[in-house]
Amino acid sequence: MTRGGYWPFSTHEPTLAESAPPVGLVAGWGRFPILVAEALVRARIPVYCIAIHGHADKHLEYLCTEVRWSGVGRLGEHMRFFRRNKVRDVTMAGKLFKADLLFTGSVWLRHTPDLAGFRTYGPLLLSRRGNLRDDSLLGAVTQMYSSHQLNVVAATEIAPQLLVEEGLLTGRIKSPKVEADIEFGWQVAKQMGAMDIGQSITIKDGTVLAVEAIEGTDACIERTGKLCPRGGWTLVKVAKPSQDMRFDVPTIGPQTIENVRAAGGVAIAIEAHRTIVVDQAIVIADANRAGIAIVAMTAPSVNAMRSAA
Repeated sequence: MTRGGYWPFSTHEPTLAESAPPVGLVAGWGRFPILVAEALVRARIPVYCIAIHGHADKHLEYLCTEVRWSGVGRLGEHMRFFRRNKVRDVTMAGKLFKADLLFTGSVWLRHTPDLAGFRTYGPLLLSRRGNLRDDSLLGAVTQMYSSHQLNVVAATEIAPQLLVEEGLLTGRIKSPKVEADIEFGWQVAKQMGAMDIGQSITIKDGTVLAVEAIEGTDACIERTGKLCPRGGWTLVKVAKPSQDMRFDVPTIGPQTIENVRAAGGVAIAIEAHRTIVVDQAIVIADANRAGIAIVAMTAPSVNAMRSAA
């Protein structure tokens, strides 16, 4: 679907947008794809978007030069769309609900793989030992794009301002126990990420309450609230040790804050320079109102916290 009348592309006068190389966007769920599209629009760069069924926001139709709604398995369709629009650089943004796509049957109904999709996913799906880890799936997609002269770039290169800086964003760490939970939780989360399990854990008094797996961070937080109804726990979310910043970058936003508040959490520790904070001003305001501390840390600052303990 082509959108019309949206500045700066609606003018008939030649603009930078008409000469700048277009960028392809594969959009999943959440606000992140919208923020990436907005950053490109501000730079007057044409955006050609593959919007994933059941995931992407319809507002993208008003931001992008052209939007094609498609299934996640329709890789041949994706590549033909980008080539037709002279796209060379493609970026991926937004969450894909992997459990729904792989294990509920919807992948065969709304996301039916085409020939390129079968060639990409088939070896992983049919492997005798099985290999449906995020890194394997996304790496196979990237390799397929590359074989068709499409370069996958990190969305954080387009909108680097979304990556959080180091420091205490809100409030304060309320007790030495919370600091100890952050330090221990960081080590556990990093080991978990190295195994490509997930990016987040919840922890209280040195005990890991819940581990994010295929269900995602929001479901992990909800489960924590049920397991620890008296609250007072901490969410730790980090990048994998070998994180590929082109996809699956750790992300929090206003919904994260609301979920942590509702489930009784008191602190969120994230990794500085490697985590996206969507709508950061809103996140900070909401966290302050809820009394939730947010701290962005690096490995040295975590080690310093351990030394001071």
